[in-house]
Amino acid sequence: MPQYNPPLRDMQFVLHELLHAVDELKLLPAHAEVDEDTVNAVLEEGGKFAAEILAPINLSGDAEGCVLDKTTHEVKAPKGFKEAYAQYVEGGWPALSCDPEYGGQGLPVLLNQFLYEMMNSANQAWTMYPGLSHGAYEALHAHGTPEQKSTYLPKLTSGVWTGTMCLTEPHCGTDLGLLRSKAEPQADGTYKITGQKIFISAGEHDLAENIIHLVLARLPDAPQGSKGISLFIVPKFKVNADGSLGERNPIYCGGLEHKMGIHGNATAQMVLDGAVGTMVGQPNKGLQAMFVMMNAARLGVGNQSLGLTEVAYQNAVAYAKDRIQMRALSGPKAPDKPADPIIVHPDVRKMLLTARAYAEGGRALSAYVALQLDKALSSDDADEAKACEDEVALLTPIIKAFITDNGWIATSHCMQVFGGHGYIHEWGMEQYVRDARINMIYEGTNTVQALDLLGRKILGNNGATLKKFGKKIAEFVEEEGTSEAMQEFINPLADLGDKVTKLTTEIGMKAFQNPDEVGAAAVDYLRVVGHLTFAYMWARMAKLALEKKDSGDAFYTAKLSTARFYFAKLLPETAGLIRSCRAGLSPLMEMDEALF
Repeated sequence: MPQYNPPLRDMQFVLHELLHAVDELKLLPAHAEVDEDTVNAVLEEGGKFAAEILAPINLSGDAEGCVLDKTTHEVKAPKGFKEAYAQYVEGGWPALSCDPEYGGQGLPVLLNQFLYEMMNSANQAWTMYPGLSHGAYEALHAHGTPEQKSTYLPKLTSGVWTGTMCLTEPHCGTDLGLLRSKAEPQADGTYKITGQKIFISAGEHDLAENIIHLVLARLPDAPQGSKGISLFIVPKFKVNADGSLGERNPIYCGGLEHKMGIHGNATAQMVLDGAVGTMVGQPNKGLQAMFVMMNAARLGVGNQSLGLTEVAYQNAVAYAKDRIQMRALSGPKAPDKPADPIIVHPDVRKMLLTARAYAEGGRALSAYVALQLDKALSSDDADEAKACEDEVALLTPIIKAFITDNGWIATSHCMQVFGGHGYIHEWGMEQYVRDARINMIYEGTNTVQALDLLGRKILGNNGATLKKFGKKIAEFVEEEGTSEAMQEFINPLADLGDKVTKLTTEIGMKAFQNPDEVGAAAVDYLRVVGHLTFAYMWARMAKLALEKKDSGDAFYTAKLSTARFYFAKLLPETAGLIRSCRAGLSPLMEMDEALF
């Protein structure tokens, strides 16, 4: 059975040494009272919950899955999930970063980010139940009426109720403009909603007393396409005026998806048969409100793969140190044993270091973005808030796509370290691979994220936001450019920054002639820019490690070695990706469709 140890030392390094997060947060009125001791205490307790409560039910939850009673349409989560959720609620964890006005603790999003990384490492399928509730909370907090907020937010904040988002339909996934669910206005101001939704994570379960579905549907007179979509609150149980639960609403689970992974989460086919809902926001403006939830979910999905990368790495390292196979090519490294531990073999080390570099780089970037999000939400300087909001928008598709791509690579490598045992369920590694694979697909496939990054976030404003982020990198390069010890990190970072600028201009010029050039380059381009963000984080971390390499603390020695590995073995991938981007559209489109 796999084990999990919360990486508290690295989290504290990122928070306190790399980002100086407490000092940054104290400048925000909402977080003026935050201190380092509180942050560390929350991480420690959150880590205990993840490791001691969630991790032990991950493997069994995957084997057991969820069970639908087709007569009652009720779903039971795997054994132990409901009890773990009750402990989660009792501990006050759902309220961590929520608004105190609705019973929240008002702590930074950044801290919630680390809590969720640990829970995702321990049990991604379970963590999706409360994770989706946070997205529903954010959407209602931003766009709900005062009455909706007072009715739903305290319950979502406490965790007594959970939330979902109901977007996808059998005939439409990403292209929500095709959806057909209908919302008929009623005399009392409510709507009766009819339709079918699929792939609804945590759509039905027995963990909470009510489930608040946020549903996209069309009004009778709505225009076609994405401009004719409205958003509705559709609770599993209707809510009475006094906040108590009323009768069952006709939104129910018609079936559970039989999936490759995340078996412990109920991915439901939801049927709405005249279910009563109330509108969120303005008619035909539902996507605007839902995007609040979708963007939160995209950051959350990146965090899921970050968590899986970390836990897969931990278990692969433990196995590689223990498993003996063959001798090192340069001679025995464990002469007292019949063979050497496999960690002495170069390619095993390459696989382990790949996972480690992607975990620690992903943690640094995710935390950086979460801190910018805290500033965007809480700064009393409008210009700073807008700049941070723009940067979060730029980096969100990278968090979602680059980190989930890396998670797939890393968990596959870690399974490979186990050899044949990696393919066996009881070791847990094949589950991490299966669970990681969905993260590249849902909440907008990684291709959609790439198109969003290149087409909307970069070319859409002529690279203005990218240039601002690039300026931060350039300033760091300028500061460290004369440091001889930093050259192995600064030179490739500066070189890649220049290449990204040139590549962006080149693709933009091609796109003026043919917009399909964006589609041809986008996926490779996102990975190049993803590496630019990681190289920036790794160079900054290397600087700190160099400053303390003689401190006697092995943490900094390991950090420096991992940084060197990243720059030497992973960053060079960008050369091939840039060449692929420049190959353009023609190699993809010249073949006649009939020849496929």
